Amino acid sequence: MLLLGGFAATQAAHRFIPRCLPPRGHRSVTARAGSSNGSSSSRRELLAIGLAAGVSLPPSGMAAQPMDVEVKAEPAGSGAAALAPQVGKDIPRAELAPGLEISRIVKGCWQLSGGHTGERAGASPDHTSGQAAIDDFAPFVAAGVTTFDTADIYGPSEALIGRYLSSHPAEKPHCQVLTKFCCFGDVMDSAKELRSVQQARRAACLPRKCSPPALLPPSSTRLASIDASRQRLGLESLPLVQFYWHKYENKGYIQAVQHLGTLQTKGKVQHIGATNFDVVRLKEMAEAGAKIANNQVQYSLLDRRPENGMAEYCREAGIKLLPYGVLAGGLLTDKYLGASVSDVKINTYSKSKYASVIGQAGGWDWFQSLLQALSAVAKKHGVTIADVACRWVLDKPQVAGIIVGARNSSHVADLKTVFSFQMDDGDREAIAKVLAAGKQATGDCYDWERGGAW
Repeated sequence: MLLLGGFAATQAAHRFIPRCLPPRGHRSVTARAGSSNGSSSSRRELLAIGLAAGVSLPPSGMAAQPMDVEVKAEPAGSGAAALAPQVGKDIPRAELAPGLEISRIVKGCWQLSGGHTGERAGASPDHTSGQAAIDDFAPFVAAGVTTFDTADIYGPSEALIGRYLSSHPAEKPHCQVLTKFCCFGDVMDSAKELRSVQQARRAACLPRKCSPPALLPPSSTRLASIDASRQRLGLESLPLVQFYWHKYENKGYIQAVQHLGTLQTKGKVQHIGATNFDVVRLKEMAEAGAKIANNQVQYSLLDRRPENGMAEYCREAGIKLLPYGVLAGGLLTDKYLGASVSDVKINTYSKSKYASVIGQAGGWDWFQSLLQALSAVAKKHGVTIADVACRWVLDKPQVAGIIVGARNSSHVADLKTVFSFQMDDGDREAIAKVLAAGKQATGDCYDWERGGAW
């Protein structure tokens, strides 16, 4: 496993791991990290370079294979359809868009794209792939976590959700799927045409400048279109499509979001959202006639960039925030209270990304002081550090819900306790004191990931 080591090195290696980057059709980096093919040290070096570009590498001498799975709807009148839906009510709900109500905790499905097996790999069944991943949705829904966040580029994620929904017809009407239309490289050019946005076609997943050419396998392709997402999910109409655009200098995002609006009028898309857009670009799309329901952004105790103008603009424009990164890939938990930086294993994509965020926010020593303050608040209320970290974000203006990427359903019980307490002014002041001692971000959402200032 790669170790966290110095934050300067980690930051340089893992700055550019956008949550919407792991390409479809590749095997997990974590599963291959211990491969006997080639030198171990050189393999780690390649992994570091590849992760910096958001690329998962195929095994030596093996080309990655597409993982698109055709999803077929469950036949009407099946025996399963007659069963009462197993849908819980422990998680509060909120309106994300008119007519679209979500659970305030959303099951994040980036973990299903690969590279998230972590310490459980080989020690217990992997709940991030195959039938185990499909079965793992049921406990979340039974607890009231009925909303799933995915993307067209999260590996087999959409197909796995589609298979869960088709095999659970009683629960399907109670579930909400939030997916994404992500534009990189050639897709940014083709997205200027309505036909390319709507209809399935093979397209390069990553721009050439995003990584050294030698690290891009020749089959780095995906099915990029709204129709492809509808097919994989087994849905006639997508409840929400969150739009991501990689390079602002390519102004095609205006045409692309207008095409999504056309598909909305056709009934293929119910609502249009954004992912990792800044205030300037949200305003431009609004001026072009786009009605944006939400902006999915990184927002946590470590990353408060949405407070640099984004939250205020969203309030004025009636746009909801749907934060991810709330637990920083599991780093904002009791497990790391008092831990030495040398003991932290970087064994998932999430930790790779958020380790660099800690470096920007104030470093490991400052992070430990934050965990200590959160622990004091948690003990006062009989909850965990993760509960406090989640609640802090949920209580922020314009936040409809938060995305939590639990790798398996063993975390479901923990999610319920997030709403078992309320923080008081003393709690918030104690946390704010530590946050003020850290590095204060000045950039807008996702500026840093695009090469700008933190």
